Amino acid sequence: MNERITAHRMFPGQTAPLGVRKNQEAASRETDGSKSIGFRELLNEKSLHFSSHAAARMRQRGITFQPEQLTEIATAIDRAEAKGAKDSLVLFRDIAMIVNVPTRTVVTAIEGNAMQGSVFTQIDSAVVIS
Repeated sequence: MNERITAHRMFPGQTAPLGVRKNQEAASRETDGSKSIGFRELLNEKSLHFSSHAAARMRQRGITFQPEQLTEIATAIDRAEAKGAKDSLVLFRDIAMIVNVPTRTVVTAIEGNAMQGSVFTQIDSAVVIS
């Protein structure tokens, strides 16, 4: 007898069918993949970003947002994303923002009187938040 019994192998020479192993490997990869995404990455994925241009314009124009306002804007972007929008005009109270929806990035922001006579180009949607 030259077959020896090793740990966790009661019956040498028998293995699981190949298809089962592939499914088990795929399941373990999916599980491992979900574990590798941490809370911070998930938060960053769904949060709102401001380009350097937008941040400079907002500083210049004195535009600031409270956390609950940012949540409202992010929810509006979620709605635009669900409709397939790519570049959207988001009107929030007296502030207009051009947002790149896939990257969730505010490209520029305009406030109040500066909007008078403005023409917004290269947008495919508009979201109005009251």
